Amino acid sequence: MIPWRRKSVRTAAGAAASALRVVLGLILLLTTASARADAPPRSVFLADLTWTEVRERIQNGTTTILVPIGGTEQSGPHMALGKHNVRATALAEKIAIELGNALVAPVIAYVPEGSVNPPTAHMLFPGTITVPSDTFRKVIEYAARSFKHHGFRDIVFLGDHGGYQADERAVADRLNGEWAETSVRVHAVEEYYRAAQSDFAQMLRARGFTDAEIGTHAGLADTSLTLALAPQAVRTDQMRSAPDSKEGVQGDPRGATVALGQLGVDAITARTVDAIRAAIRREAAASGSASKRTTAKDR
Repeated sequence: MIPWRRKSVRTAAGAAASALRVVLGLILLLTTASARADAPPRSVFLADLTWTEVRERIQNGTTTILVPIGGTEQSGPHMALGKHNVRATALAEKIAIELGNALVAPVIAYVPEGSVNPPTAHMLFPGTITVPSDTFRKVIEYAARSFKHHGFRDIVFLGDHGGYQADERAVADRLNGEWAETSVRVHAVEEYYRAAQSDFAQMLRARGFTDAEIGTHAGLADTSLTLALAPQAVRTDQMRSAPDSKEGVQGDPRGATVALGQLGVDAITARTVDAIRAAIRREAAASGSASKRTTAKDR
C-alpha cells in the first residue's frame, strides 16, 4: 500500500474510534440521566412522594412520621407571619434525616392564637389566624388516625409554639390509651419546644446576652433561629430601632445573627432526636418488642 494511503486509513480509523467513544459516552450519560429521573425522590417530606412511594418506604422500615406544628401569627414588624411554619418544617426535616427512618408530614399552620370576638393575644394584629382548641385537637387527632391506618407506628407531634403544648399532650394521651393493645404510639415531644425556649436561652446567656434581649417572642432568640432557618422571613431593615412591645415584640432582636441561630438549631435537633429515640425505646420495652421498634441509625 502506498504510504500516504496507509496514513489516511489510520487517520480515518482513529477518527471513527473517537466518534464511537463520543457516541457511547452520550448514550451512557443519557441512560444515567434517565435512570436518575425515573428514581423515586429521596425527600423526607410526605407531600413530595406518591402513595406508592410512601407504601414502599413504610414496608422498608420508615415507620416514624413527624408532624410539625407551626401557626400563623404576628412576630413583630421584622418577621413574617409564617415564621413558625417554615421553622417547624425545616427543623423537622433535619430531625427526620438524623433519625433515618422518618418522614415529615405537611406542617399544621392553623392553631389556637386567641379569640376572635373580642380579639385577644396575637389576634390583635392583622394576619394572625386562629382556631378553637377543640378544632385544633381534632385536626391533629385525625392526622394521627390517618397515619396509623397507613402503617406508621410512631407518630410524633413537634410543636413550635408554646400555646398548644397541652393540646398535643391531651391528644397523645387519649390515643395511646385507645391504642394500648397495638404497637402504634403517639409522642408529644415537648423537648423540641423546651430546647428552643430553655436550652437555647441558656446558651445565649452564657454569651453575655440578657433576658431582656433574649426575650420570649420575636426577640433575640426567636429572630436568630429564624435567620438560621428561613432568612427570607426576617426584615433586617426593621430591626434598627429599639423594639416596642406594642408592636408585638418581647425582647430585642437587634443582636440576632445566623451564627447564634445555628446554636439553637443544633441544640433543638440533637435534643429532639434523643427524645424521640428514648420515647420509642420506652414504648418498645413496655410492649416487649424492642427489637422491632429501633430506629434505622440504632441498628
